[in-house]
Amino acid sequence: MKMRRLVAGADHGGVELKDELVRRLRDAGYEVEDVGTHGPDSVHYPDYAIAAAERVASGGADGGVLACGTGIGMSIAANKVKRVFCAKVNTVEEGRLAAEHNHANMLAFGGRITDPDTAWSALKAWLDTDPAGGRHDLRVGKIAEYETAPGTPGVGEPR
Repeated sequence: MKMRRLVAGADHGGVELKDELVRRLRDAGYEVEDVGTHGPDSVHYPDYAIAAAERVASGGADGGVLACGTGIGMSIAANKVKRVFCAKVNTVEEGRLAAEHNHANMLAFGGRITDPDTAWSALKAWLDTDPAGGRHDLRVGKIAEYETAPGTPGVGEPR
């Protein structure tokens, strides 16, 4: 399935990159819901990462794009939402492989470390790449199975 409906979120460290990616996505014909933040004031990244991830997990969006200072915090927070596979990427190759091998349904970028053109190229590679299937389906399935298995250590508990 090709993604057409996306959600985007950022904290203050990623808002400029998020805004630029949202603009480019809309110019390319994508429908994008922007859950914020919308300015430079300090905010808590989990609020925006989780809001965006819940849209993806619920089917309200086909995929999502996140940005914070490094992309790390957003990816960690988003991955706490069941059925979300958020990859923190820095390169075009990582964007492609996040789709092909890892079936990522969200990407996270570092607004302080990734320039807009590189982020855009990685995002487009992700959007234009289909999951490979085969052994990759098995591996991603193992993660999804573990995520929801009764008695899994740490399920529902912060680390």
